[in-house]
Amino acid sequence: MATTTIELKWKNKMAFDAEVNGHIIPLDADERVGGEDHGARPKPLTLVSLGGCTGMDVISILNKMRVQPDDFNVNVSGELTEEHPKYFHKIHIIYTFKGKDLPMEKLEKAINLSQDRYCGVTAMLDKVAEMSHEIVIED
Repeated sequence: MATTTIELKWKNKMAFDAEVNGHIIPLDADERVGGEDHGARPKPLTLVSLGGCTGMDVISILNKMRVQPDDFNVNVSGELTEEHPKYFHKIHIIYTFKGKDLPMEKLEKAINLSQDRYCGVTAMLDKVAEMSHEIVIED
């Protein structure tokens, strides 16, 4: 089994630097809870991980299908529970494509393969959140 280890170094107050694959990601809290807003919050980074995982899958699969969008964006929104510990119990992904000759059946197939087979972040979050998605094609 593969193991991933991430080190976080405390900077001051609520700030940490996380080293991920040789890249530094600054983390911090809002000023209301003792931070200084010098970095991202941890929970939204969960949505970043999901968007990056499924987005990379979709582009890779579309490349194999010889489908080349001119532009592609992934928008991920998550709804937090009211009670502590607050977690995302609903997550919605919008896949937005731009370009010509973008067959909907191939876009759907690429997204479904990502969500059902390849994206480990989706597989993990699907255990605790209601997941949904939509596809938007812009000219």
